[in-house]
Amino acid sequence: MTMLEVRELSVSYGHVRAVSGVSFEAREGDLVALIGANGAGKTTLLKAVMGALAADAGSVSLAGVALGRAPVEEHVRRGMVLVPEKRTLFNSMTVQDNLELGTYGNRKAVNFAEELKRIYTLFPILEERKAQLAGTLSGGQQQMVAIGRALIARPRVLLLDEPSIGLAPLIVQEIMDVIVKYKRQEGLTVVLVEQNARLALWMADRAYLIELGKIVKEGTGEELASDPQLAEIYLGAGSKTQKEKADAPKAV
Repeated sequence: MTMLEVRELSVSYGHVRAVSGVSFEAREGDLVALIGANGAGKTTLLKAVMGALAADAGSVSLAGVALGRAPVEEHVRRGMVLVPEKRTLFNSMTVQDNLELGTYGNRKAVNFAEELKRIYTLFPILEERKAQLAGTLSGGQQQMVAIGRALIARPRVLLLDEPSIGLAPLIVQEIMDVIVKYKRQEGLTVVLVEQNARLALWMADRAYLIELGKIVKEGTGEELASDPQLAEIYLGAGSKTQKEKADAPKAV
């Protein structure tokens, strides 16, 4: 089943076209990676899909229902959540209070106590820090709160914008392992924008390369990771070793 379908989406900032006629889809339970250089339009694309930016043209459908120009709140109510690059936590509120905000707009459908236990199982450190102010956490712990807040309402589609930025590799691995495990267990559809193209491609069921606001290449994550030209530009010199392949989280 196609969970998210984006067709010919275009977004402009004034007279500057940031996203131009982009089309992609994500099937239920898949992890789709959007990769490309800084300024390629990836974040703008996610914001437009989420309804946080108005599109000039094109359409976004969730589980076959066209969202039109519905506001962000309607996207959330229908099951789509964005974890933005800067996390946007409320630093003067506790970890648990930040997590509870994930139920906003959908409180009747969410048993907060049960969902909170589930999030604490995914990220045990958050239970230890539940009474701590979010602004005093490490960057990795803040990212866990942001993801936990998104997952607490059981979305059907999770949009992740640069979740690894500024984090240590071991923390990134821990967070990505949780995402992959949760996706596999719950059938969650994930759309991932990630600066670490190598990691993103080896997690992805399907991947799209974006340049100057347009999709210029698509395929499975493995196909794009094995593309010599793409590997030279985005993955660095050398191919991935068998050990690296074995250690990489798998989107299965």
